[in-house]
Amino acid sequence: MTSPAHDAALVRESTDRLLTVVAGLDDAAVAGPSLLPGWTRGHVITHLARNADALVRVLAGRPMYDSAESRDADIDKGAGRPLAAQLDDLREASARLDGAFGAQSEEAWRRTVELRNGVRDTASALPFRRWIEIELHHVDLGTGHGIEDLPGAFVERELGTMARRFAGHPDITTAVELRSEDGNTWRTGAESGEPVVVTGGPAQLVGWLTGRTTGSGLSSSAPLPELPAL
Repeated sequence: MTSPAHDAALVRESTDRLLTVVAGLDDAAVAGPSLLPGWTRGHVITHLARNADALVRVLAGRPMYDSAESRDADIDKGAGRPLAAQLDDLREASARLDGAFGAQSEEAWRRTVELRNGVRDTASALPFRRWIEIELHHVDLGTGHGIEDLPGAFVERELGTMARRFAGHPDITTAVELRSEDGNTWRTGAESGEPVVVTGGPAQLVGWLTGRTTGSGLSSSAPLPELPAL
């Protein structure tokens, strides 16, 4: 059984693991390329800090970002900082968000909040959304922490989340049936038609669905459908 408080605790654990990895880098490594095209590790770390502050804003009833342009500019501006500044920023921003999570009442968790691009969700979903950011961007740092290292509980929930996200998506013209090696199945993609059956381990399915892999380790009854960017 999950709850916002439970998810916030998972965020703290994942953040601590990430901070330990970041602390082991040096200035050259921070300036080096991440696994995200066009982004250095400094971009990834800065994004995670600014995302934490953005979620604090959401919980306070304010816009997540002033604009898409200001969001991108803040990431670019912070990406070139040395390790010490990056680490302090990420640690402090994460602590502010953890404090904001801890300050929410049961009633506050039930309210609807607005995120980027007009997306609306319940406040109680924000800790899990932050967990997604931490876990996937930990992989994106390219420091040896791969899809196969994601926590099992996270993989299980993210797989269901991604299947729901792509269900009926207008940019996916093929029905897809996801079959996990643990016996679970999900239907996603187009709502009608014979589905392409994609089978593999839960982590490999998450890697493909989130754009972190090209589908390595998966088997498919037809060519893998092209998925929209996140």
